[in-house]
Amino acid sequence: MAAVSSLGIGSGLDLNTLLAGMKSAEQAPLAALQKQQTSYTTKLSAYGQLGGALSGLQSAAAALAKPELFQGVKASSTASDVVTATALSTASSGTYALNVTQLSQAQSLATTGVTSSTAAIGGGTVTIQFGAVTGATADPVTGKFTGATFTAGATVATPITIAAGSTMAGIRDAINGDAASGVTASIVNDGSAMPNRLVLTSKLTGLASSMQITVTGDAALSSLLANDPAATQNLQQTAAAQNTLLTVNGIAITSPTNSVAGAIQDVTMTVTKVGTTTLKVEQDKAGVQSAVSTFVSAYNSLQSVASRLTAFDPASKSGAILLGDSTLRNIQTGIRSALTSAQTDDGSGLTMLSQIGVSFQKDGTLTLDSTKLTAALDGKMSGVAHLFSAGTGGFGTKMSTLLGGYTNSTDGVLTSATKGINKTLDSLANQYTVTSERIDATIARYKAQFTQLDVMMNSMNQTSSYLTQQFEALNNSNKK
Repeated sequence: MAAVSSLGIGSGLDLNTLLAGMKSAEQAPLAALQKQQTSYTTKLSAYGQLGGALSGLQSAAAALAKPELFQGVKASSTASDVVTATALSTASSGTYALNVTQLSQAQSLATTGVTSSTAAIGGGTVTIQFGAVTGATADPVTGKFTGATFTAGATVATPITIAAGSTMAGIRDAINGDAASGVTASIVNDGSAMPNRLVLTSKLTGLASSMQITVTGDAALSSLLANDPAATQNLQQTAAAQNTLLTVNGIAITSPTNSVAGAIQDVTMTVTKVGTTTLKVEQDKAGVQSAVSTFVSAYNSLQSVASRLTAFDPASKSGAILLGDSTLRNIQTGIRSALTSAQTDDGSGLTMLSQIGVSFQKDGTLTLDSTKLTAALDGKMSGVAHLFSAGTGGFGTKMSTLLGGYTNSTDGVLTSATKGINKTLDSLANQYTVTSERIDATIARYKAQFTQLDVMMNSMNQTSSYLTQQFEALNNSNKK
């Protein structure tokens, strides 16, 4: 039987078009499966959007469930460039007049100059003791004390070993290399004939950070660094050790650092500039207002997502993917029920969200009356706290738990619905594969049958042509 090079050539029939039509008819079930897959995938995406909105609302509710939110205290300064402050939740409300007259400072001492910082000076042991200098007058030119008394502080004096023949640079490095020295050393070039001066600066601030330096070893090293505020002074004071000085409501306050703690109970002030300011310590109502506003916005965001996913278009008479969805409907019902249930009264009279300015509108969203909330916070802060964070009954706690149950990764309502869709999608994918393989086998069988028909028709056509030629030849021979 003769072969054909292309389907339909042997028979003269349009078998390719016929086969394509049969294939299209056979694939109709695949189109139906694809439509179902698209629908379930769209629903899965919708549940994902819903889950995101629920998580946002849960986070906002969880913030309101924390008792510490309502215990917050803030300290605000009218001149934050002079003083800033932080307050613990135990700080008492109050207003304080502050007058900063001096900032704390670390002492700096400078040696006499040497020609070269790399020329050898000597070696020995340098011991630095920190303490307070009292009863002294400092010469404004030489920076040296007259009539001073040095009182050592509690810090143990630190001996620093200086290698024999050390240069000024070597002395600097030895001091900086000793972590316990309590000072930093640097070399400053003052531009004079003997310009290189070693400058020692205390790492601590405050009046008690003055230095007493004793030296044992080479005379040259002692002549360079030995310095006793109450006796021989070989170094020049370039910056005096001093405390922060300020008054709080007229009461003098002293601090060795620019961080002043304890002057106002449970308040830490940071002084940055000489000047006056008023410090106000009060409950952090703004933090509560922000948390409530965030909750209202998160709820309305959820409502917006739900409305979009359940919308109905009258023109096309078609609904969004979750229109009539029981999972979403049950979630919405549960949330609204929780928000409209009255809470126990702690004596403040606050049992409903509407009493603090949070109420439902006709379209199902929440609205926040800031004026009403502010009034509640000003007069009934403890009641507002109880309304949101009282054990398991507060709105914040109740909502956080409820929403967590919806989105729980193990058995949450939304999680279970999502798992069901994924299972259905897996089943549809398997059906699609099986159906596709069956269709491919059927089309292959049709094609084989058409090929056999084509070959048979081609053979019959060739036989017919041969017989025709033979009859014509016989007729022509008889005529002769």
